Amino acid sequence: MSLSTPLVLGIETSCDETGVGIVRGEELLADAVASSVDEHARFGGVVPEVASRAHLEAMVPTIQRACADAGVALTDIDGIAVTSGPGLAGALMVGVASAKALALGLGIPLYGVNHLASHVAVDIVEHGPLPEPTMAMLVSGGHSSLLLVPDVTHDIRSLGSTIDDAAGEAFDKVARVLGLPFPGGPHIDWAARDGEITIDFPRGLTSGRDMQRHRFDFSFSGLKTAVARWVESERAAGREVPVADVAASFQEAVTDVLTRKAVLACQEHDVAALQIGGGVAANSRLRAMAQARCDAAGIALRVPRPSLCTDNGAMVASLGAQMMTKGRPASSLDLPADSSMPVTDIQSGLPVTPEHDHPH
Repeated sequence: MSLSTPLVLGIETSCDETGVGIVRGEELLADAVASSVDEHARFGGVVPEVASRAHLEAMVPTIQRACADAGVALTDIDGIAVTSGPGLAGALMVGVASAKALALGLGIPLYGVNHLASHVAVDIVEHGPLPEPTMAMLVSGGHSSLLLVPDVTHDIRSLGSTIDDAAGEAFDKVARVLGLPFPGGPHIDWAARDGEITIDFPRGLTSGRDMQRHRFDFSFSGLKTAVARWVESERAAGREVPVADVAASFQEAVTDVLTRKAVLACQEHDVAALQIGGGVAANSRLRAMAQARCDAAGIALRVPRPSLCTDNGAMVASLGAQMMTKGRPASSLDLPADSSMPVTDIQSGLPVTPEHDHPH
């Protein structure tokens, strides 16, 4: 193994995707994903027990597929990385147990890494090394966060996060109100392309005192409620709801808030690069608005291709490869699954030292 180009297998099971990625240094060799989203669709959301069972069934075939795609054997792997948090407790346990078995059986180091930090690190296999520092905005079903990232393997600082519904959660709930399928994000994006922005929905935490107290925080609960009430009033009046226009107007409100705060964070912290990750980063309007606002502000925008924005094993492998390249210590084999792991804890299961001993 060359320290600069370690071959790392990454396992991601924080929610409903079983992801296995293989990365050599900064090169993505395989990204195999088995999704259980169809099994959850009839419930209108992810069912933790169903997700855990699906991970168990998919783990070995997905690892085999990733190795075949990469043209490597498990005995070629230099290190194993796994999402140890945050996420669904049962789902995380499947991935962590699988990673421990591989690391122990192969006699190679194990790296328990943070799901959110992995969303930042995946951009390395797409666009090369991250500028240090980078501003990262993570937007998904469970998270809407602004992060200052001096070093994705060692130092991530939270500037703000959602105080209620995350952006992806709001997409799912509004889609349900509009009668669109789960998951809501792609369906609202598709519907909005045929609509016009005709409704001025609220932009949470963007004015006056809110910007003083919650400058880089997000709130989409009020927006979700405003959409539901608007739709309800139209139906009560006997009018047909213009689904495409509502989708476009809602989407505009979300992307306006996200991009406005992200660019402001870059400007106020003197950071010249913005990276967007998480499932909502696949949204076409968010990408277009972020590009326009970053261009106007002289900020370099980095967004991975849509398949790398949603949960996947490549992002975990990418962060693991960076850990190995930079000589970060491996996690211990008693590594826990931590469903509420804070983003500032980039790695878990480390020896307790003053450097790593901080409270959860």
